[in-house]
Amino acid sequence: MRLLTAIPVYNEERHVASVLHEVRRHSPHILVVNDGSTDRTAELLRRDKGLHIVTHERNQGYGAALMSAFEYFLATDFDVLVTMDCDGQHEPARIPVLLEALDSETDIVSGSRYLRDFRQQSLPTPADRMQINQIITAELNERFGLNVTDAFCGFKAYRRCPLTRLSVTETGWGMPLQLWVQAAWHGLRIKEVAVPRVYLDPHRAFGGVLNDAGQRLAYYRRVIADAWAEVSACNRNPCLA
Repeated sequence: MRLLTAIPVYNEERHVASVLHEVRRHSPHILVVNDGSTDRTAELLRRDKGLHIVTHERNQGYGAALMSAFEYFLATDFDVLVTMDCDGQHEPARIPVLLEALDSETDIVSGSRYLRDFRQQSLPTPADRMQINQIITAELNERFGLNVTDAFCGFKAYRRCPLTRLSVTETGWGMPLQLWVQAAWHGLRIKEVAVPRVYLDPHRAFGGVLNDAGQRLAYYRRVIADAWAEVSACNRNPCLA
């Protein structure tokens, strides 16, 4: 099984070198999608030989970075794609846990920060983030017959064939929600594995109007509604492979 680990980065000069060092212990092939960083991230990536790099000249958003990762992966002969963040929340040592769970009966393995508690030291989870996660996760489960506990965790492992069936277009933070709607529509087989809930920076923000919890919740619901409208239209006139 040939593995590619993809990491979207935006202004991660504080974490990128250490994260890449740890990821290499578990994945020799690493793709970094530099989503328009304006700090020293690009310079640090140039120094790190052997990386696969996709560069966005301007910041396009979290979803756009993952879309570039999917496109890059599907143009190669790697078998499995792991995606993870670069802000210290995802522990590279958990990559083998995701891969072990990605058996022949599973299409996507998704990390969950709410399956169980770990003893790692972390700042408390911001209350608004936990509450919104719980609300959106419950709504996805009820509406689409999913059985997930963490709708937003970006630490995932994908098999190649199921990933070709998804058509992600949401460029922002709500991209995982569009993915869940499409995965449910296609009947993809999903498994969750527990990962630690780690918060290192209580001041880290989404940016713009999404810093407001009410606006953020409304945006997430719009993404779900739009995703459902799209797959419903495709159900009448199939356009997703």
